[in-house]
Amino acid sequence: MTSTTPEEEELARKIVDCAYRVHRGLGPGLLESIYETCFCHELQKRGVPYRRQLTVPLVYDGIVLSDCPRLDVLVKDLIICELKSVDSLDPIFMAQILTQLKLARKRLGFLINFNVPAIKLGIRSVILSNL
Repeated sequence: MTSTTPEEEELARKIVDCAYRVHRGLGPGLLESIYETCFCHELQKRGVPYRRQLTVPLVYDGIVLSDCPRLDVLVKDLIICELKSVDSLDPIFMAQILTQLKLARKRLGFLINFNVPAIKLGIRSVILSNL
């Protein structure tokens, strides 16, 4: 397993703190888009740069596809945050973030499900060992 850099560690702590703050303030049961807006607000309050709904270019067999995947939140051009508000984390969501990491050529990602009684049950980190 590849270790994270000090910068990634610091950002990861801030990401988790933001998720905790949002969940504490809103609780479970709302739409993903609401959690995304509030999560980004928390990042902004901490001075953490991010981009929302960022399109990742996708080329297949030499063709640039028009239907490209979107990242929910890209933090400081280093960490992908895939946000959910679902009853349970289906394995396809882990496959989704792994694919996003590979396509965007990033090492670290978070899969965060806000529809849980305690947010610690909804946070999963993913580290790619090679790109």
